[in-house]
Amino acid sequence: MKIVMMGTGPFAVPTFEALIASEYELACLFTQPVRSVHRRKSSIPTPMRDVANAHGIAIHDPVSVNTDQSQQLLADLKPDLLVVCDYGQILKDYILATATYGGINLHGSILPKYRGAAPVNWAILNGDEETGITVIHMTPKLDGGPCLKIVRTPIGPTETTVELEPRLAQLGVPAVLESIEKLLAHGTEGTPGQVQDQSLATKAPRLAKSDADINWGDSAEVIYNKFRAFQPWPGCFTHLQQREKPPLRIILKEIRLLREPAPEGVSPGAVSVVAEDRLYFAAQGGQIVVDTLQPAGKKPMQVADFVHGHHPQVGDRLLSESELSTQE
Repeated sequence: MKIVMMGTGPFAVPTFEALIASEYELACLFTQPVRSVHRRKSSIPTPMRDVANAHGIAIHDPVSVNTDQSQQLLADLKPDLLVVCDYGQILKDYILATATYGGINLHGSILPKYRGAAPVNWAILNGDEETGITVIHMTPKLDGGPCLKIVRTPIGPTETTVELEPRLAQLGVPAVLESIEKLLAHGTEGTPGQVQDQSLATKAPRLAKSDADINWGDSAEVIYNKFRAFQPWPGCFTHLQQREKPPLRIILKEIRLLREPAPEGVSPGAVSVVAEDRLYFAAQGGQIVVDTLQPAGKKPMQVADFVHGHHPQVGDRLLSESELSTQE
């Protein structure tokens, strides 16, 4: 079987490496073009490109895969199957038709839940206790094809996106290989997959930096889930309002959830505990224990260094971006 791999991000790397080591023929890699980081000369990491170069696999990186040129290139390659994972482009029906068995996609959720670009983030953000991976036989509808394989796994109570995503990527490797064999055994007519219940579909759109702004009217658990979900990007932030000082923007780098209520007299959205090496923020139904944070324009620092340098006081207010704008 001749396979064309389509992937860009790190979630696709374990599957790509497994296919390289398999008995299948890897014709080439389709991946996103290299893009520079905004306002920087450095480029974003390209893990799939690095793997392809290490194994001498040809790379194609069209701005859009749905062009006549890409269609002709794929037609000339005559692939049996397109394997898609963390690619960043939606394939049209005529691109899928260039492969004998069409395409399969490894997705980081239990479909039809969390269709879209950020399924792992949204599962954690919503406080789900379980997630998984799904391999689908692709259709032009985003993440809407029949399910060939589903694998479930619990989400740890403190697990972040940084920790969960690699686990899911590894879970996907045997699932992809099993799905390929299932397609081969079934043949090219129809699909052996289970049709998704469209009424149960939910969306997991790409994150925006503004999504990471903390609303201190939320519960402590919701805030903690947001922190876990928004690692490593965009990283949760807030503004510390101290008396006779301008608001200080801080990014929360390491925090913990404390389900104990704040001391009496401290309302949600305020500093609740300050000690030499302790800093707690009050929220609904609990507190956020801060271990590491990053003030605007500074490097990340331990809470003891922040307390020593900035002298926060119990009762200092914590403001969201929208609250800050209403004060200006």
